Amino acid sequence: MLKKEYWIEKLGLLPHPEGGFFRETYRAGELIDKNALPERFSGSRNFSTQIYYMLVKGNFSAFHRLKMDEVWHFYYGAAAVLYILDKAAGVGKYLLGTGEGCLPQIVVPAGKWFAAEVLNDGDYTLVGCTTAPGFDFEDFELGKRDELFKQFPFEVVNRLSRE
Repeated sequence: MLKKEYWIEKLGLLPHPEGGFFRETYRAGELIDKNALPERFSGSRNFSTQIYYMLVKGNFSAFHRLKMDEVWHFYYGAAAVLYILDKAAGVGKYLLGTGEGCLPQIVVPAGKWFAAEVLNDGDYTLVGCTTAPGFDFEDFELGKRDELFKQFPFEVVNRLSRE
């Protein structure tokens, strides 16, 4: 298996604010006007965006939510675990990868809190994330551990959230 440093260098990945490494690879050149978007969006957005995203052993993508759907695509390395919180169903646990019990693509619905980590003792996972409309940091909310745990009192919320 190729080492994580190979992919970090080859793909030009940089540290991501929520954990891991990333690089934007696509931002549609056309915009959706604010008036054509749901009210939750504060302005116009690109049609779509895509990034490479790498999580490494011992790190995690902290619970956060987006105002748009996000599709996670598996590329290489160990499988990843995505946790999606739902008030009615609790914690959904989804395996992203190509092994048994895994799916190569997972959709995280808009507005849902979610987090991710490398499965078991894997060294890293390399994935892609696609959003439509396109990503803007105004549409990103990082969860606060205490507030999230009040709504979702699960061990994984404490473990995969930040102060």
